Amino acid sequence: MTTKRITIAIDGYSSCGKSTIAKSLAKKLGYIYIDSGAMYRAVTLYCMKNKIIVDGKFSEAEVLKAMRNIHLSFNVNTVTNNSEIYLNGTNVEKEIRGMDVSELVSPISTIKGVREIVVALQQAFGKEKGIVMDGRDIGTNVFPDAELKLFMTADPDIRAKRRWKELKEKSMNVSLDEVKKNLEMRDHEDTHREHNPLRKADDAVVLDNSHLNLDEQLVFAEKLVQGKIR
Repeated sequence: MTTKRITIAIDGYSSCGKSTIAKSLAKKLGYIYIDSGAMYRAVTLYCMKNKIIVDGKFSEAEVLKAMRNIHLSFNVNTVTNNSEIYLNGTNVEKEIRGMDVSELVSPISTIKGVREIVVALQQAFGKEKGIVMDGRDIGTNVFPDAELKLFMTADPDIRAKRRWKELKEKSMNVSLDEVKKNLEMRDHEDTHREHNPLRKADDAVVLDNSHLNLDEQLVFAEKLVQGKIR
């Protein structure tokens, strides 16, 4: 008997560990993992490199025009077994994680036309199910009919320390205060944007991982999955 395959949507605030649990859950289930935030980061990176964003400013019309020249795809890293994002055929997984991109990704992702293009691509990725996708509007907009929806949250100070530690481990010289301010800015922009803001889907299960390790989170999530595939 073939095991039922489902769509798992994970939404939540920045630096809540969405990607970490999504990757781990996908590995356990043998599912495809898609980092939706990486897609918006890659668009932002393209705009930065091609001078569409200058000194933090940009024209929405120019960004939308640039979308014609942007091709996004995911390939599995054979060493880590994780999906990594490619921008026009080039792996930009590390490049998109810097603070320079983090400062600009929220305003770029608020552009309606950008979201429409990226969401259509995300939905195409998930047509066959057996997918775990994390982001800001996956359960509310991209996959409103997903069989399992998680909404992740954590204490803001804990989130800031996690993000700061992650950046330090990547040798990025940034202060904890800078990281905290960036998270506050992104939270506000994500929850107040006009098109598909971050919010908990009515049927999403809340996972507050302020004081949970990854193993504990996985146990919680796997029990929910088992309840959906039986």
